[in-house]
Amino acid sequence: MEHGIDPTGLGEEDLFRELSSLYRTRLATLRHGPDAALDNHFKRTAELETEYMARYPGREVDPDRLTQDF
Repeated sequence: MEHGIDPTGLGEEDLFRELSSLYRTRLATLRHGPDAALDNHFKRTAELETEYMARYPGREVDPDRLTQDF
């Protein structure tokens, strides 16, 4: 079963809204969701994050968030 709109068809605001929704529900899905819901969460997260990275390959990286030098 497919869930959600193809990320390539989402506008910027919609992409961020979809990502925010996934992150907000992540722990509850991991801890309490049935296997099918967790599988869908993994898949949808990968789809949306892949689209984000395709759109923003030069995203800003906060140097204060680095745990080691790269």
